[in-house]
Amino acid sequence: MSAELEMIRVYIMGRAYEVPAGLTIMKAMEYAGYRLVRGVGCRGGFCGACATVFRRPGDYKLYADLACQTTAEDEMYIAQIPSVPAERAPWKLSELEPEENFILALYPEVARCVACNTCSRACPQELEVMDYIQAALRGDIAQVAELSFDCVQCGLCAMRCPAEIVHYHVGQLARRVYGAYRAPQAGHLAARVEEIESGTFDQELDTLQQMSRDELVEAYRKRDVEK
Repeated sequence: MSAELEMIRVYIMGRAYEVPAGLTIMKAMEYAGYRLVRGVGCRGGFCGACATVFRRPGDYKLYADLACQTTAEDEMYIAQIPSVPAERAPWKLSELEPEENFILALYPEVARCVACNTCSRACPQELEVMDYIQAALRGDIAQVAELSFDCVQCGLCAMRCPAEIVHYHVGQLARRVYGAYRAPQAGHLAARVEEIESGTFDQELDTLQQMSRDELVEAYRKRDVEK
């Protein structure tokens, strides 16, 4: 006989449900009958789609985290956010000139940063969000790009910021500009693009397109893997 499940009570969107202990908030919501068609993507903490706010029993604080990473607790109150509303400044990469203050020109609210570090504490990826905002103030695009590299665009930093800065849009802007204008060009990538454009792989691609599924699986298993 299997052991009886330990059950806990959680409140999802204001309604009480009994769910097994140990589930993530995402799995608890599905156990309770919610069919997640938005606010769910990779289910592993990589896409940032499942931003959730919650209160723990006996704790006055309002917390925010990703539902796929956070364990549901007994008497927890939960509300999911399909997306965090935040305005993205209009810009085209081909028309940007990465001058010292171009980030401030597009996102002037960055100057309101009071270095409270609330954004860093809110980040489920444990990124130094405040540090890259300060780097943006100094015009250090490379530092912004490096410190924000693992951002999953969940928006929790912006939701908690008292200065109402949209940190993740700032980071995305810096990464794209740095990659386009400042990062060293990869010679091997340029060589591979030239090979593709010259038709080096056309015959191999035609062969793959004519294979059956079983043949593709077998070819994949026998492929040469670069060290």
